[in-house]
Amino acid sequence: MTERLLVLFGVLVLVAVVSSQGLKQEKGSKRTIFFSRTVKEETRSRDKRDTRTRGPSFNSCILKLPASDWKKLDQNTHETAFHGDDGSSFTLTWVGDGTGVILVLSTISPPMGVVVGGGSSRLYRSQDYGKTFHDITHVINNTLIRKEFGISTGPGNSEKVILTGDIPALESNGGVIFTSTDAGVSFKPVQLPFHQRQAISFHFQNPNYLVTISNDGGLWLSVDFGNMWNKLQDGVHSFMWGSGITLFFSCSPNGTVDADTRGELFLRRTEDLGKTFTDLTHNIFSFGYIGGFLFTSVLEKQGEPRVIYVSSNQGDIFNKAQLPSATIEQFYSVLDGDEDMIFMHVDDPAVLFLGLCQLCSVSTVTADTYFGTVYTSDDRGILYSKSLERHLFGGEGKSDFTNVTSLRGVYLTNVLEEDDRIRTVISFDRGGEWRLLSKPQNAECGVNTKNCNLHIHGEYSRYNGLAPLLPLSDPSAIGLVIAHGSVGDSVTSARPDVYVSDDGGYTWARSLMGPHHYAILDSGGLLVAVESHTDRLISTIKFSTDEGQCWKLYNFTDHPIFFAGLASEPGTKTMNLTIWGYRPEEQYRATWVAVTIDFQPLLVRECEERDYVEWLAHSTASRDSDTDGCVLGYRETFRRLKKQAVCRNGRDYVVRRQQMPCLCTREDYLCDYGYYRHENTSECVEQTDLRDHILEVCLNGEEEELQTSGYRKVPSDRCEGGFAPLRRERTVSKGCGGPSQVSASKPNVPQTTVLVMVASVSVVVVALAVAGLFMVRRMLHTERIPSYRFSALQVQEEDRCIPIGPQTVPLSNAGSDHNDSDEDLIV
Repeated sequence: MTERLLVLFGVLVLVAVVSSQGLKQEKGSKRTIFFSRTVKEETRSRDKRDTRTRGPSFNSCILKLPASDWKKLDQNTHETAFHGDDGSSFTLTWVGDGTGVILVLSTISPPMGVVVGGGSSRLYRSQDYGKTFHDITHVINNTLIRKEFGISTGPGNSEKVILTGDIPALESNGGVIFTSTDAGVSFKPVQLPFHQRQAISFHFQNPNYLVTISNDGGLWLSVDFGNMWNKLQDGVHSFMWGSGITLFFSCSPNGTVDADTRGELFLRRTEDLGKTFTDLTHNIFSFGYIGGFLFTSVLEKQGEPRVIYVSSNQGDIFNKAQLPSATIEQFYSVLDGDEDMIFMHVDDPAVLFLGLCQLCSVSTVTADTYFGTVYTSDDRGILYSKSLERHLFGGEGKSDFTNVTSLRGVYLTNVLEEDDRIRTVISFDRGGEWRLLSKPQNAECGVNTKNCNLHIHGEYSRYNGLAPLLPLSDPSAIGLVIAHGSVGDSVTSARPDVYVSDDGGYTWARSLMGPHHYAILDSGGLLVAVESHTDRLISTIKFSTDEGQCWKLYNFTDHPIFFAGLASEPGTKTMNLTIWGYRPEEQYRATWVAVTIDFQPLLVRECEERDYVEWLAHSTASRDSDTDGCVLGYRETFRRLKKQAVCRNGRDYVVRRQQMPCLCTREDYLCDYGYYRHENTSECVEQTDLRDHILEVCLNGEEEELQTSGYRKVPSDRCEGGFAPLRRERTVSKGCGGPSQVSASKPNVPQTTVLVMVASVSVVVVALAVAGLFMVRRMLHTERIPSYRFSALQVQEEDRCIPIGPQTVPLSNAGSDHNDSDEDLIV
C-alpha cells in the first residue's frame, strides 16, 4: 500500500489531502420508527458467519403461562393486515404524548432508474395505540409523501403534524406540505415557495415556529405553522435552535449556494425570529449547540489544525477550549452533555508515511485510527481533562458511547486495545474512572479465555449486523439496563445473548439466549422480547414481570410473520406493544401486518406501597458504611418495585427518591487540566509533556495561571467537607487570544450529540493538481480499512477478523429510529 501511495504522490503536484468526515449518533425521543422488508439473500451469509463456538450451554428461565392469562391476552390482542398495500417500507410516528394516535406512512419506491414518478404512498391512522388502523390517504389527495423525511410532529403534547409531498423540483417552483392541527384527523395543503433540502424543524417549545433549508441553500422560517414563509439567508450550510427563540446558522461568506466551503463559513444569530441578525464569527468549519454550550470548529489559519471555541452565553463571548488541536483526517465529537459538563471525543492521528515528496509542504500524512481520547469539561466547557484513552470510534461514524439513563452518572462504551481487541468499559461517576464489566454469575467463558468479562454490543456492532438493538434504559425504570453482549476477553462476532442489569450496570445476568428485539413497558414493571430472525417466520413473544429473571411465552398470532420490529409509545409508561412484520402471499407478494397487544388486563391490580422496596443506588459490598452509595457527592435512595410483585405501576407513576450529601473524597474529583488518572486508581498524576510547565489558559481575553494539585471537582458534584485539594486561577496578564479569539462579533459552536469534524487544509499553488486531489483521497480511503479482532473464538483461520470500515451491510429487519424535529447535529 505504501509503494502505491508513493507513486501517486510522486505523480501529483499536490501539497495536501483535503478531507472532512461526517459522523452521526442517535438521540432524541425516537418518536418515529422506520420498518422495511429484509433482503434474505444477504442475511443468510451473515448468519453463516455467526455460527461459532460458544461457552457452556444456557437455558433461559421460562414459566408456563396460565390458561386464564392466555385468555386475557387473546382478548386484548388485535391484528391488522394491510391487504393490497405493496409498500416496501413503513414509517410510524406517534402524535402527542398519551394520545394513542399513530400515523403510518406506507411507501412504494419508484423502480430503479426512474427519476420522476413511479412511486406511491398510503397514510393510515390509529387513535387506540395501534389496535385498529384506518386508511386516510384521501385527506392528502392521494399525494406521494417523501420517504426520507415525510412526517414531522410537534414537540411534547402538540397535536400538530406536517407531511412533506414528494414533488420533483423540475415540475414546480416549490414543494407542497400538508399541515394538521388535530393529530391527523384533517390536513391542509400549503404550497411552498421553495423545495426542501431537509426535514422541517419544529421549535422545541412553540410548534408554530418552523425552520428548514431549501435545495438552493436558503434558510426559511415560518412563525404561523407553515402558512407563510420568509427567507432569512442564502447560502446556508446548517442551523440550530438555541435557548428561547435564538436561532444560529452557518452560511457562505458570499451568500451563494456554495455553502460547503467548510472552514470559510460565517456563524450568525437572530434572537427575534429574523428581524435582526448578529455576526458572531467567521472561518468556521462547523458548529453545534448542546446543554447551553455553543461550540465552533475554527480554522484560525490556512494550513493549520482546527481548534474548538466554546461559548456559554449564546455566542456573546467565546473562549478557546483547552483540547488538543485536530489535524488532517481527525475530528472532534461531542458524545454527550448537559448544562454542567461535556464529553468530547478527539480522534487520535496515525502516521501513514513520512517525507514522500519534496514538492509537498507537509512531511506527514495521517490516517483514520478508529480510536481516540475522551475528555470531560469543567462547568464552563473550556477546561478539559483526559477521561478515557483508545475510545473506539468507527470510520463509519459509529460510537458505542451510551448514557445509562436509569441511573445517574453511568456511561458505557467500548475501547480498542493495543492488541486490536474491543472491550467494554463502564463509568459510574461521569467519566472519572472506567472499569471492565463484571462477569455474570450465570455465564461462563471458554476454557482458553485469559480474562473473562462481559462485553456489550453498541452502535458499532449494530452497524456491522452483530446485534439488532442498542443497550436500553429509561429514567423511569430505575437501575434497569437491557443489552446484547457476550462473555470473554473481548467483544465477539458470535451471536450475542441478552443480558439484564437491575442496578445500573454493577452486576449483570444472562437473561435470553441469542439476539432479541426488546422493550421496556410500565416503567420497568414489564419487559417484552421477540427473537431476532431474518430467515424464519415467528409467532411468539416473551414477557417478564420480574426484570428478566424469568419469562413467559405467548403466541400472538395463528399465522406466523416475518418480523420487522417492535413499536411502543416513546417513554415506558405504556402497556401497549405493536409487533410489525409481513406475511408471504402467493405470486411473490407480501402483506404487512401489525399485531398490538394490550398487557393492562394481565396486570389488573394497581401497585400499592407494599409492592415497593427502598433501594440504595450505587451500593456495593466493597465500600464501608460511610461511603456506600456515594456518587457525585450524594446518596440516593429510591422506591422501586419488588421483583416478585405482579402489579401495574400505571401511567401516573412517578419515581420517588431521597438524597443525602456525602463527605468529599478523591472520587468526587476529575483530574485537572494537564493531569490524568492511572488505570484502576483514583490518583491524578501530571502528564509527562506538561511536567514542570506553568499551566496558563486564556479566559475572556485574559491570561490565567492555573495553580492546581491535579484535581478539579466533578461538575454538579454535591459533596461537602472531606478531601479539599488546592486549586485556584489568577490573572497574570491582560490581552490574549489570536486573530480568531471570539467575542461579540466573532463566536463559534457545535450541538447535541454533536460531531465536529476536523480536517486541516494546506493549499499551495500548482496548476494541474485539483483533479488529482480527489483521486488521492479516494485511494487513501479505500486502502486504510483496518481489521480488528473481535474474539479469539474462531472456527477457521481465514475467519479470524471482522473488517471494520466502509462496507456493504445487509439490510436489517429491525426498525430504525428517526427523529423528526429533534435531529442529530453533524459538525
